[in-house]
Amino acid sequence: MESTEDVLAEVGPRLRRLRQERDITLTALAEATGISVSTLSRLESGKRRPSLELLLPLAQAHGVPLDELVGAPEVGDPRIRPRPRKMGDMTVLPLTRRPGGVQAFKMIVPERRWTDDPQTHEGYDWLYVLNGRLRLYLAGRELILEAGEAAEFDTRLPHWFGGAGGPAEVLSLFGPQGERMHLRARPRQK
Repeated sequence: MESTEDVLAEVGPRLRRLRQERDITLTALAEATGISVSTLSRLESGKRRPSLELLLPLAQAHGVPLDELVGAPEVGDPRIRPRPRKMGDMTVLPLTRRPGGVQAFKMIVPERRWTDDPQTHEGYDWLYVLNGRLRLYLAGRELILEAGEAAEFDTRLPHWFGGAGGPAEVLSLFGPQGERMHLRARPRQK
């Protein structure tokens, strides 16, 4: 494990590299942060020890987390250990841990009979069938999704789904405030 001195010694070169990659002059960075050009130069050359008072405005000006400036090691175990939950007759495994925003779930959806009771609620859903077949009723229309097929819809539309001919294994991305999922196969051409 690196010592504190070793970590701090890398901050100056990291700051210089970041500024140069973004093609920002010391003068422009000084204006954006309120830190003098001479202090910025001494930070980058390692002649001035970085402090929180100096790093916070620099992180904000560059639009990067403070961890990136100091090269902080990752904290904690990044593995997600989903705990299955029962939601009605479905088994749901949450795949994301952060609150709010788009959430990912793996769902085991049993075969069900249509109940003529579609649901509506705020949000936007993207479903991908991993295994089995999924019967989706959406705004009065019935669709059968096979393994490898996906659907996305505004959940304010009346909807209902269940396994078709057995249980279906489904990956779901859900945006609670109508947040749409943006998928790109390749970068946009300029």
